[in-house]
Order: sequence, then C-alpha cells, then structure tokens
Amino acid sequence: MPGEVESEVKSPFVLRIARIDVDATLELRQSVLWPTLSIADIRLAEDDKGLHFGAFLPQHEKPIAVISLFDTPLPDQELAMTSEIDSPSQRKSARFRKFACDPMYQNQGIGTELLQHAIEAARLTLGANIIWCDARTASSAWYNKRGMIKFGDPFYKRDVQYIRMMMSLDADACHCLGDQSV
Repeated sequence: MPGEVESEVKSPFVLRIARIDVDATLELRQSVLWPTLSIADIRLAEDDKGLHFGAFLPQHEKPIAVISLFDTPLPDQELAMTSEIDSPSQRKSARFRKFACDPMYQNQGIGTELLQHAIEAARLTLGANIIWCDARTASSAWYNKRGMIKFGDPFYKRDVQYIRMMMSLDADACHCLGDQSV
C-alpha cells in the first residue's frame, strides 16, 4: 500500500549527525550521485540557503552520508494532490536534495537515520508539515518503505529517471520512520 512503512533493523553504528558546511557535502555528492560530473557541477545555486547535514562514524573526519534541506514549496501543479493538508495556509513544505551515502555503508540504516534527522529539522527548524524530493526511480521503493508516496509524472535529469515523492510530517509519520534501516 502506498505510504505504508515497513519495519527494518536499526543501524548498528554509533553515528554523529551534525550540521555541516555545503563544501563538506560536495565530494560525497559527486562520487555517489554524479561521478562523471565535476565537483563544481554538483554545487546547487541555492546551496547557500540550505541546511546541510552529515552522518559521521567516530573514526571518520569526513561524512559517510550527506543530505541537504531547503525551504521549498511543492511544485504549483502538485498542490492539489496534498489532500491530507486542509488549507493552503497549512502547506509549508521542505525539500531535501543531494542525499548520498558512501556505498560501503549503504543498507545498514545510516541513510534512514540521516533522513529522520532531516525530517525533524524540516519540522522543527523550517516549520514544514510536508517534506518532498525528486527521487531516482531506482530508489523510489526505498523512500516508499519510509512512508513517502509518489506524486506527479516521471521525468529525467540528464539520463536518470526521477519521480517526485512526499510525506506528511505529522507526528505519526515521523515516529514510524525511526525504526527503519538503510
């Protein structure tokens, strides 16, 4: 069922999740998401306005996973699809972008913990009640397991297919994400 959350094993690692400078995200963004592009091509025009977070292992100085969060409204054509939100004045959304985890640490709960941290920051720091992203279609099942639902039509960035996904940030949606892994 869309938006249904499955329970998985929590990360076995002791992680430190911290707010970081955008420059600390770029190397991992580039190596995981767009390895054929230059570091300069990975930087977003809006990066200076975002909140950036990294997940660190005790023995690592560099983050092993990164995510960037922005105060960005849902695309105009999709506002009508947010039926769980009652009125336009309640539709405050945040968008996460450039979510990357070192392949050596994938499928171990680290990405889920970092996503949960970003969700809490969206709620508490940005005041959002919806979070959304452009997800690679190859990763959409991962997001769906964490309570996100697809909206809109698939589209391409370069040669990679994407789909937009979103989640309500009510207390129940955020609470159940805490038991996920990857």
